[in-house]
Amino acid sequence: MPNERPPRPSDRGGASRPSSAFRPARAFKPLQPPSPRYAAQQVLHQVLDRRRPLDEAILEEPTWTKIHGRDRGFARVLVTTVLRRLGQIDDAIGRFVQRPPEGKDAYIGLVLRLAAAQLMFLDTPPHAAVDQATSMTRGPGMKSMVNAVLRRLSEARGDLFREQDAERLNLPDWLWRSWCEAYGEATTRAIIRAQMQEPPLDITLREAKFPEIWAERLQGRVMPTGSIRLAKTTHVPSMFGYGQGAWWVQDAAATLPALLMGDVAGKTIVDLAAAPGGKTLQLCAAGAKVIAVDQSRERLERLFENLERTNLSADTDVADGRYWKPRAPVDAVLLDAPCSTTGTARRHPDVIWNKTPAAVASITQVQDALLKNAATMVKPGGMLVYACCSLQPEEGPKRIEAFLRRRPTWARQPVGKGEVAGTADFITADGDLRTLPSHWADRGGIDGFYIARLVRNGST
Repeated sequence: MPNERPPRPSDRGGASRPSSAFRPARAFKPLQPPSPRYAAQQVLHQVLDRRRPLDEAILEEPTWTKIHGRDRGFARVLVTTVLRRLGQIDDAIGRFVQRPPEGKDAYIGLVLRLAAAQLMFLDTPPHAAVDQATSMTRGPGMKSMVNAVLRRLSEARGDLFREQDAERLNLPDWLWRSWCEAYGEATTRAIIRAQMQEPPLDITLREAKFPEIWAERLQGRVMPTGSIRLAKTTHVPSMFGYGQGAWWVQDAAATLPALLMGDVAGKTIVDLAAAPGGKTLQLCAAGAKVIAVDQSRERLERLFENLERTNLSADTDVADGRYWKPRAPVDAVLLDAPCSTTGTARRHPDVIWNKTPAAVASITQVQDALLKNAATMVKPGGMLVYACCSLQPEEGPKRIEAFLRRRPTWARQPVGKGEVAGTADFITADGDLRTLPSHWADRGGIDGFYIARLVRNGST
């Protein structure tokens, strides 16, 4: 199976979906007791071959539950490194594999990917990466192939790094075209560079009076928008202040929709599609009367836990936001709509490879239905804030344009440059907010969000 000659970059084109280089593998049993590499392999099988969300695959993988501490941390690093660098990894392997293994040997693709991640990006000694990969391989023929491919890859990795267009390789074709059209090639490359890095952890304080004190306590720094960005983290529940409900985990970009609602004290606000609940907590902490609605009882459980931990309260309802109605019109609705989540690839690198144009087209119909229903809930003079953690224009500004064309009683309320600290660079020509993972590059980046603030005109 090894190739006689590594193909030049021009031979490969660099444009195809990397994961298509290998056939989907069937589930397989480890050859030895559970280890970080076997756990990582099983999770990657679920993500890349069965298109399962990464967090869901980890929670439901039995092998993962049998490893702990540093081993579990290492397994996660292996998985996320493969997903963040999948294009480069598959390009490198493809130079030395003539025919991708298939049938009962299809799992070899996952073995090679894990080993390549170790060789290329994790500074694992070559002999260790090769030995570990061959120990996970069945059959003398396959073992010899894996050994040969990885040794050649190890010898050539310096040249590979110089030849590869990392940014282009680590994004599927359809997203490359979409983002280049929307943001330009230079910005698209900056976004991908941000996605290839492990993101820091952001937290939101229940009481925002003394952020500097909390930043010092947690060895972090205060971000312009008020979030605390941590320099290093341990097990989150064991960190200072967590058990006392002083803060919760929330990316800085995810705090912006609630901040754009201004002074909400005493107002009745519906948080539509509320789970896992970070924005509900923000609004409650600011004094709003919140009705949190989500169709997933399981996802709302996390909100219940956080409300109890932070000693905050909100009304909750398990219902489909496309049809649910409040008992009376409310002051405002915050709709963080279900979406493709392509803006969160810093934290969820699986979304880059598991989303499709068809999935985006389907979710826009749900977004339109949610917007339509949300508009019926708001009092005259009230506010609707629409948000989604997607970089796709069809899920953001195009949805708002379609909404406003159909509803003349609604209008944008543009965001002012000094309105929310640190957001001046995020304001679009229409007065909406658009954050990109490449923003705050010197501070560790930020998730990609689109946010529009709308008001209902009239007195009836």
